[in-house]
Amino acid sequence: MTLTRFMTSAAIAASLVLPSVAAFADDSYYVIQDVKTKKCSIVDKKPVATESTVVGPDGVVYKTRTEAETAMKTVKVCTSS
Repeated sequence: MTLTRFMTSAAIAASLVLPSVAAFADDSYYVIQDVKTKKCSIVDKKPVATESTVVGPDGVVYKTRTEAETAMKTVKVCTSS
């Protein structure tokens, strides 16, 4: 295999792989608390309604659901309910 053919193959492979990696990078999870019931849950979109609020440190966005579940156990308003 020549260097030119190798570089072309590598460029094509990268162009196929990079968009799928970017899609995984968009994953975000939030720990929220329902205002009425005071129950906490994890959602994959930032809430915009007033029925729930994001709890935990300001601006924290978790990259995996597991991270959010672990964090929810440490948030005081979630553990006390």
